[in-house]
Amino acid sequence: MAPTTDNAGQTGDAGTARAALEALRTEIAKAVVGQDPAVTGLVVALLCRGHVLLEGVPGVAKTLLVRALASALELDTKRVQFTPDLMPSDITGSLVYDTRTAEFSFQPGPVFTNLLLADEINRTPPKTQSSLLEAMEERQVTVDGTPRPLPEPFLVAATQNPVEYEGTYPLPEAQLDRFLLKLTVPLPSRQDEIDVLTRHASGFDPRDLRAAGVRPVAGPADLAAARAAVAGTTVSPEITAYVVDICRATRESPSLTLGVSPRGATALLATSRAWAWLTGRDYVIPDDVKALALPTLRHRIQLRPEAEMEGVTTDSVINAVLAHVPVPR
Repeated sequence: MAPTTDNAGQTGDAGTARAALEALRTEIAKAVVGQDPAVTGLVVALLCRGHVLLEGVPGVAKTLLVRALASALELDTKRVQFTPDLMPSDITGSLVYDTRTAEFSFQPGPVFTNLLLADEINRTPPKTQSSLLEAMEERQVTVDGTPRPLPEPFLVAATQNPVEYEGTYPLPEAQLDRFLLKLTVPLPSRQDEIDVLTRHASGFDPRDLRAAGVRPVAGPADLAAARAAVAGTTVSPEITAYVVDICRATRESPSLTLGVSPRGATALLATSRAWAWLTGRDYVIPDDVKALALPTLRHRIQLRPEAEMEGVTTDSVINAVLAHVPVPR
């Protein structure tokens, strides 16, 4: 029997996958309160085969969010606490001498997983930070000259603290550009915080997601079907030009020393397509581009020191660009 077609012109398999991914919000909400934008951003990154930088003060459930996502998607996940003494081999793995066989064997590092949580990535030196670059870009690691492929799907979710910079190593622009999205995880609202405390008073244990009722509602097959559907999402020439004009406008902003590169424009187009598909359309509209512009571009631009001193932020620059660039009709 031929697959059915839903209202957006996509096959029934794609419709089933979208319903499964939409159910993630409800499932993750059993463990994490009030972080829907971050959940959506992580799903968009999975659809685009990209990586995510999560920024927020300690205690806003960044780690719990990633763990809950992995549990609801039935994906393998590992966590690495980045520290100043962490070595590249602690992430990628290394060759270990086996005295029984008198041979070296490869011992995989934590990067060999589906969802890698790189906690406080800016607390480790650049040499160790850069050990993730090959994994993020090539989906493999090379140890002793031998490339070793990573599992599929593979996503790096890195966290960093935006307020405590003592003893940290800021991520270089080349590495920041490898992250598809930079998501801010804000402090919860008063009611959300009350809900968090009520759950804990009722016995909620963040270390036991199964007891909290988090169950797998989607899997790798749903992700594969969803990615195929996103790849078929139509982008008109006008939308392509709109994305390019937004990115070029950042390069001309007097508040910036560094604007969005062509890689950033490609990323914005990809995230806009994923968002369009998630909202039930098989074509991209300008509102899709606007919805993903901040998380996709905010880490790809660099403020001038004088603008930063005047209180200008990357988000305010992007919002000004969006207000200035003509929207296609």
